[in-house]
Amino acid sequence: MNCFNYKKSELYAENVPVKKIVEAAGSPVYIYSHDTLVNHYKAYEEAFDGYPNVICFALKANSNPAILRLLAKSGSGADVVSGGELFFALKAGIPAKKIVYAGVGKTEKEIAYALKSGILMFNIESSDELTAIDRIAGKLGVKAPIALRVNPDINASTHPYISTGLKKHKFGIPIHEAVEYYTLADKLRNIKVIGIHKHIGSQITRITPFVDALKKVLALAQELKSRGIEIKYLDMGGGLGIPYNMEEDLPQPKDLAKAILPLIKLHDFTLIIEPGRSIVGNAGMLVTKVLYLKKHHKKEFVIVDAGMNDLIRPSLYDAYHHIQHVAKNNRPLALVDVVGPICESGDFFAKGRKINAPRAGDLLAVMSAGAYGFSMSSNYNGRPRVAEVLVKGNKFFVIRERETYKDLIKETKMPEFLK
Repeated sequence: MNCFNYKKSELYAENVPVKKIVEAAGSPVYIYSHDTLVNHYKAYEEAFDGYPNVICFALKANSNPAILRLLAKSGSGADVVSGGELFFALKAGIPAKKIVYAGVGKTEKEIAYALKSGILMFNIESSDELTAIDRIAGKLGVKAPIALRVNPDINASTHPYISTGLKKHKFGIPIHEAVEYYTLADKLRNIKVIGIHKHIGSQITRITPFVDALKKVLALAQELKSRGIEIKYLDMGGGLGIPYNMEEDLPQPKDLAKAILPLIKLHDFTLIIEPGRSIVGNAGMLVTKVLYLKKHHKKEFVIVDAGMNDLIRPSLYDAYHHIQHVAKNNRPLALVDVVGPICESGDFFAKGRKINAPRAGDLLAVMSAGAYGFSMSSNYNGRPRVAEVLVKGNKFFVIRERETYKDLIKETKMPEFLK
């Protein structure tokens, strides 16, 4: 469900005209729907109700403090991959005992911060990381709760850059070597083995890869139990895909639960789920203004004021985002490239897209931009990052101010010899 709909010919975010938001906050601007966020979170709650679970929102998808606070108040935990994300989660009020910490390159400082914070567990990626955490925990006089991230060698059938579960990927420990790693972990003085973690990728549009990976992980858990290593938490990761073209009928959390709960209901685990995109992706959009039209070599370009620095997914992944007019019109369809002002040929939102012919001054909504939008944005080409707005009912709130030119240099310092 999303709460971006037309009323007559005008696009609304919940009960607020998008045009009104742009008039107040400027363009480009990210707009998020409160009700969509809550409904998407509740879909996971309801799907897995009846089996012990912790829903840990993946902060990499969107780490705006207001969104995290909203999810915290809804009961969410957090999946973090850096000390900064851990800081965001704690500041938002997410309990440390609902936070899992993944990522292949945790630093000593980050590990110590997580241990002092009392997180639920680390998801370990390598033997070097395991021994490092054991050493740091020993210095602090604590036991580090851990799961090993196993790589089940499952093809998630998604974009290569966001597929993480094959043996050629940098993530996790080969599942056929996992018993050896767990045996090592179980012997370390400052380590407490409590879980198994797997995550095979993002934007997965079929249930089968989740099931296939889970079967391998459950077999591993049984093998570990036979060796006296009890697993309490089964972290199945995230990755459930969302419809980007507005027409796809993709699996929902209830479909995922229906497929996997029968496999684990006889086991005494607490299930950890790490949704990100499927909660926030279709809860957000990027609104941008048409600046110019340009015809060149039989191509027609629509030049907008947002760029790849604001939303990099089309450039990085050749990802599709549906684009629609904020104000509907009956102009003839035009075949256009929607591009930004960045000095890169890869700066585009759509190529060869049919859309009612835009005109300068039109507002366009780039849909399904709530995940990996602002969180991957940058100041490339000296561009201030855009504002973010949260809509609730008939009210809207600026939850991040638009950066200014002064913000671009506020952290820089001039050496004395250049003054």
